[in-house]
Amino acid sequence: MTSLDLELARERSHHDACRAALARMTEDVAEQVVTGEDTAASGADAEALGRHLRSRAKEMREQPPGPLFFGRLDLDDGRTHHIGRRRIGEDPAAPPLVVDWRAPVSRAYYQAGPRDPQGVLRRRRFGWAPYSQGASEDLTALEDEQLTAGGQATVSALLAGEIERPRVGPMRDIAATIQPEQDDLVRSEPAASLCVQGAPGTGKTAVGLHRAAYLLYTHPQRVRRSGLLVLGPHRAFLSYISEVLPSLGETGVRQATLDDEIARHPVRAEDTDTAARIKHDARMAGVLRRALYGRVDPAPTEDLAVPDGSYHWRLPAGQLAAIVADVRQEAPPYATGRERVRARIVRALQLRAERRWGPMGAAWARRIERARALTAFLDACWPKVTPEEVLAGLLTDPDDGALDAAERAAIRWARPPRSYRSARWTAADLVLLDELAGLIERPEGYGHVVVDEAQDLSPMECRAIARRTEFGSLTVLGDLAQGTTPWAARDWHEQLAHLGKAGAPVVPLTLGYRVPAAIVELANRLLPQLGVDVPAGRSVRRDGEVTVRRAPELLAGTRQAVREALAAEGSVGVITTDTLAGPVADALRGCGAGERVTVLPATVVKGLEFDHVVVVEPAAIVAAEARGPNRLYVALTRAVSRLTLVHAADLPEWLGGVPRVGPGA
Repeated sequence: MTSLDLELARERSHHDACRAALARMTEDVAEQVVTGEDTAASGADAEALGRHLRSRAKEMREQPPGPLFFGRLDLDDGRTHHIGRRRIGEDPAAPPLVVDWRAPVSRAYYQAGPRDPQGVLRRRRFGWAPYSQGASEDLTALEDEQLTAGGQATVSALLAGEIERPRVGPMRDIAATIQPEQDDLVRSEPAASLCVQGAPGTGKTAVGLHRAAYLLYTHPQRVRRSGLLVLGPHRAFLSYISEVLPSLGETGVRQATLDDEIARHPVRAEDTDTAARIKHDARMAGVLRRALYGRVDPAPTEDLAVPDGSYHWRLPAGQLAAIVADVRQEAPPYATGRERVRARIVRALQLRAERRWGPMGAAWARRIERARALTAFLDACWPKVTPEEVLAGLLTDPDDGALDAAERAAIRWARPPRSYRSARWTAADLVLLDELAGLIERPEGYGHVVVDEAQDLSPMECRAIARRTEFGSLTVLGDLAQGTTPWAARDWHEQLAHLGKAGAPVVPLTLGYRVPAAIVELANRLLPQLGVDVPAGRSVRRDGEVTVRRAPELLAGTRQAVREALAAEGSVGVITTDTLAGPVADALRGCGAGERVTVLPATVVKGLEFDHVVVVEPAAIVAAEARGPNRLYVALTRAVSRLTLVHAADLPEWLGGVPRVGPGA
């Protein structure tokens, strides 16, 4: 038996011990639930304890199958640590069999190198069989890197193999392959907001998700108390990333789209492109505020008389106007302002009463604040309103000087509904309703929000997120080059100001681990056409293939390209325009395309990845919308191994010089 075989046998034995310890940990947690239910305590304390124990038991039961460690550190003080996705130990007081990748001691696994060993003598990486469920015999390889000061960095074959492994199914976590620059972002301070400008394939989405897991591990009470939210661009993306956090042991995170967060009503109408652009414009924040506070009467002209038995207490109109003006100046939420006016009127009346009759108790104040005369004054001066009522009034008559005549005409309802209750709201209207709801009553916020594809958010959508993170922090992920909405950001500092985090640093990630160099270099040709200033992407991967197939008969050429793609392992994504997606899907039936092949319009592929991508008619993708070049840039960079362009029309000139196959090559 070779020394490698002996080491593998030892590590497999250690994995067996870890598996047995994890089983005991799961059993112990289940027993704690039973014991905790019999604990003598107050009702609230017992309920809180039971909820905590049941949650922990559920988390342990739902731990996804898989290898329990992926690395090992041998330190110069004689200690050895196996690194995995969660802590595993025989006893809480004993040294763990596996250290959680988020623990401080684990940082050296990602950061140590020959120039800075950080006390590490040897870093060991483990190779597991693809799609292993965690059987110890699936541990098939190991690789040791000796870290000595002044040594040379080496390229890990196991690390490269894990990064390049075919993509089948949902997105995987990258706990085993986090790179030093990614690790710095993952472990950044919880109170700090940051923006990651990531070129395709640099792992910005994975960084955001792993930062969420890190914050939940290092600051569980602080983050869980207010909640953690992951915002994705669409449901296909959320489905794709859905298994990452559970695989890291975090199951209590809300993952949603912004539309889910602001869904006060179903979307039952559609705006014109012009109307949607106006409604998403930052000026609408001021328009809505003026529409709301335009309902407040700043200068009441009549005195207020509040009956108190046979007596009436009076406040002159001038004093009432001063109270209203003071509250307006303080700018609380609208509903708070109304109650603040009420409270100050009651206090003013109480001072008058006490000068005449002596101290007035709380019961007297409560009786006065419920007086009909006072409520009637408030209804006239600072009326109760709903967001729907205010927006319906604005869209019926959008009389605001911030909008010109054409803009007012574009958003005006052609046929006002009988009442706001019967209105048919558009997707953009829901953004405006959320703004109004936030002006009326401040919403509950999250402790931390991770927002992906943030470059596509409009100013008004950014404000919706800012309201939910006023006292929390943000991880903003995106790529200005991939901006495809009509209001997509062209500058991160301006976008961060809309998000309420103007001072957040912008950190570029340019070194890619997912997309091969050949594909990155092709995509970089589009950068001058995209209207944004971003650094060109680079790739550590020198593999990858790019092929251009001219096909006079487009669908036949697509079928041939897909057949060739299926000859290799991995997933196949066929990307084209919305118009062509249906015909392409029909053409692929019966040509061997099974569950490994997905046909998608270019409008919904952002954030997804496939081993082989077939882009059908690139020129049509460019011509389909104003930001067509950006959309094509997104489509090209979904490939993690091979890329084929199939076209009947001429390619955009920026894609010239790529090797071609097929008729007319």
